[in-house]
Amino acid sequence: MPDLNDMVFFAEVAERGGFAAASRALGVPKSRLSRRVADLEAQLGVQLMQRSTRRLSLTPAGEIYLKHCAAMRDAAQAAAEAVAQIQTEPSGTVRLTCPVTLAHSSVGPLLPEFMRRHPQVRVEMRVLNRPVDPVEEGVDLALRVRPAIEDSATLVAKNFGVSRGLLVASPELMRRQGPVALPADLARLDTVAMSTGEGRASWRLEGPSGKVVVHTHTPRYVADDLLTLKFAVVQGVGASVMPDYMCRREINAGKLVEVLPGWGPAPGICHAVFPARRALVPAVRRLIDFLVENLDGAEPHHLAE
Repeated sequence: MPDLNDMVFFAEVAERGGFAAASRALGVPKSRLSRRVADLEAQLGVQLMQRSTRRLSLTPAGEIYLKHCAAMRDAAQAAAEAVAQIQTEPSGTVRLTCPVTLAHSSVGPLLPEFMRRHPQVRVEMRVLNRPVDPVEEGVDLALRVRPAIEDSATLVAKNFGVSRGLLVASPELMRRQGPVALPADLARLDTVAMSTGEGRASWRLEGPSGKVVVHTHTPRYVADDLLTLKFAVVQGVGASVMPDYMCRREINAGKLVEVLPGWGPAPGICHAVFPARRALVPAVRRLIDFLVENLDGAEPHHLAE
């Protein structure tokens, strides 16, 4: 039977896209990794990788073998971590990434309660607005809000629910520039937006019976942070599209009103993606369960005192 360590080395090289990245992750010299993978290929009697100076790719045999090697490695690591923590309070460090607005409005307020319940758990959260691959970047959970959950051979997804975008404005702006009864009436309103192309921005709005309208406008105010824009919307600078979890409180308080109810952008799915083996670690599993319990879409439930 092949050396199990060689199978792990092969899986790391294949998943990380090369010997250099695997060497950094494993702390094993690149020359040793190359030699061990070559020995593995010789023992199996088949080529697993196509090597060139510019890129590394798997052969058909390598694609098949990777699935088994990765499953073996992940199961062994998860088993060791789970056994080490069995019958004990969850402990250790959980690393996650989260989009900025989700952290500000939902996850950030919830995490202190999770840590109060599990005092031996450390949390490291990176708040950033870019795609994150948990395998590549060594994180346990990557939180996302996207129109669809992407298929992945290496990641598992946990759905927290649907988040909807709302077109909102202040009551004062609507009194000054309204009314807005039809999508065409949006041209009356000043707007704010996150980004523009040559000074213009567009909202794709879906309405009743599957109707779609693209409203192109020139925002009075542009900022690359939604929380910053919300301050401007509340104070009547212009209308904007906001995630429901960011503006629901202001709507309930009468500080914002929904413009054109029934019209809005396509909903996003609030979810986490993670390597399957990480969900077997008690601290990670508890955090996933906590978010499932306390997030509805991306809106936090009220936590009991």
